[in-house]
Amino acid sequence: MTDSTRRHTFLKKQAQTNETPYLIEVERAEGIYIWDKSGKRYMDMIAGVAVNNIGHRHPSVITAIKAQVDKHLHVMVYGEFIQDSQLALAENLASILPPNLACSYIVNSGTEANEGALKLAKRYTGRSEIISCKGSYHGSTHGSMSVSGNESKKAPFRPLLPLVKFITFNDPVSLNLITEKTAAVIIEPIQGDAGVRIPQNDFLKALRAKCDQVGCLLIFDEVQTGFGRTGTFFAFEQFGIVPDILTLGKALGGGMPIGAFISSHEIMRSLTHDPILGHITTFGGHPVCCAAANAAIHVLKTEKWISEAEHKGALLENMLVESDEVVEIRRAGLMFAIEMISFDRVKQIVDHCLDNGLIGFWFLSSPNSFRLSPPISITEREIQEAGQIIIEAIKSTKQ
Repeated sequence: MTDSTRRHTFLKKQAQTNETPYLIEVERAEGIYIWDKSGKRYMDMIAGVAVNNIGHRHPSVITAIKAQVDKHLHVMVYGEFIQDSQLALAENLASILPPNLACSYIVNSGTEANEGALKLAKRYTGRSEIISCKGSYHGSTHGSMSVSGNESKKAPFRPLLPLVKFITFNDPVSLNLITEKTAAVIIEPIQGDAGVRIPQNDFLKALRAKCDQVGCLLIFDEVQTGFGRTGTFFAFEQFGIVPDILTLGKALGGGMPIGAFISSHEIMRSLTHDPILGHITTFGGHPVCCAAANAAIHVLKTEKWISEAEHKGALLENMLVESDEVVEIRRAGLMFAIEMISFDRVKQIVDHCLDNGLIGFWFLSSPNSFRLSPPISITEREIQEAGQIIIEAIKSTKQ
C-alpha cells in the first residue's frame, strides 16, 4: 500500500477525531522513539499522552504478554472466574496504595474507571449530586463528560447528567458548594488538560476536610498523573491526604488498554447487591492487559525512574525557561505545560518540532500551552537532545 493510499484509507475509512491529525505512519516503536515507514525517527515526548511511562515495548511487558497469550485470552465477563493475572494485579495495586484503597475493580479505560467511580459513590451514599472542578477533564463518555469542566466540548452533546456542580480549583471559598446532598467530589489532584494546574495553599486538605464534614466521598482521578508521572507513584502522595476512591488508566497497562477504580472493600461491596451487577464489564480485567499491567508496575518498583522524575523534569524546565518567549512553565515531575503568548505560536512550535523529529501535543482546555509528557524512562542525554530541538523550534519560528 502506498503512502497516499494509506492516508486516504485512514482519513476515509477510520472515524476522525479532528481535521488535522498528525498522520505519522507508524512502523515501530521502542523506548522513547517511534519510527515511521520511511525510517524517520521521532522522540516521543508525549508517551501516548502519559501512557508509555516506561517507554514503548518494555521487554518485561512484552514477555508478560506473550506468556499470558500462551495460557488463555478472554474467558468470562469480569468478576465471575478467578484468573491469575487479575488476582496478581489486584494484589500489586494494593501493595502500592494505602490500606483503604485495597479493593480494585479492573475495567477497560480511564473514562470507564470514572464512570464506575461515580456510580459507586452514588450507590454507597444514596445521594445524587456530584461536584467537579472547572477546567477538569475526566473522559469522553456521557458521565465522564458531564463532570468535565470544558463547556465548549460538552455543549453539543447535552443533555448530560443532572445535578453536577463545579467548584474552582484552588479556591477554598467555592468548597461551600459541597453539602449534605453531595455524593462525591471528583477531582484531579493535579489538573492535566487545564494545563498542569497544581494545588496551592493546602487546597486539597481543605477539600478532604469538607468531604469528611458533609459525609461525601472524595474521588481522585489519577488517570494521567498515576504511575510515576509526577515524581511519586501517585500524585496524591505529595499532598498528605488519601481519597475514598481512586481512578487509574493510561500508564497502568504499560501500553495496553486498561483502567481501574479502587476503594475499600466496604465501599466497593455496595455494587454487589440491591441491585446485583451494579457495574458490569465484559472485557474489564482482560487477562493479557492485566499481565502487562503487572509487569509495568514491577518495572516501576525496581527501576529508579520515579525518584528521578523531578530531577529530569527540572533539567528540561531549566533549558526551556531561558527562552524569553516562554510565558510560563507549569510542571510536576515530567508533566509539562509550556505556555506561549498565543495558540498560533504553540502550533508553529509543535509543527516545527514534528518536522524535526520530536512529538509534542496540545491541551483541550489550555490552548496557549503545549504539552510534554515524555516516558519517565528518558535519559538525561535524551532530555538535552529534546530541549535543543524545542529551543531551536522556538527560535526558528519567531516572527
